[in-house]
Amino acid sequence: MNVVDSSAWLEYFADGPNADYFAPAIEDAGNLIVPTVCIYEVFKRVLQQRDEDAALQAMAQMRTGTVVSLDDALAIQAAHLSHVLKIAMADSMVLATARHLRATVWTQDDDFKDLPDVCYRAKVKPSTR
Repeated sequence: MNVVDSSAWLEYFADGPNADYFAPAIEDAGNLIVPTVCIYEVFKRVLQQRDEDAALQAMAQMRTGTVVSLDDALAIQAAHLSHVLKIAMADSMVLATARHLRATVWTQDDDFKDLPDVCYRAKVKPSTR
């Protein structure tokens, strides 16, 4: 099972340098878990950068996986992870969802890079000339 973090979804939708790394996890809909916080983050960013049609198309792709809502038990687990690991709220929700379902997190977010059960690829920074 795979949980794809918002950073990886956005990289995939933008066809960025790491898109091919995340494609196998994203395109394997039968093993894809999508936390609702990722739906929020990706829709908002695509809407800001492009338009509503593009954001809705992104949502259609994300919904090919199993969408998992944040319930009270996951919220408590996420808060605990956030406190212990000193990570942001959304990151802790993604991690709590993955751990609850024994899934691997796919990301290019630095907060995850040293954690177990994470497939991390460093974000490629645009060159400045």
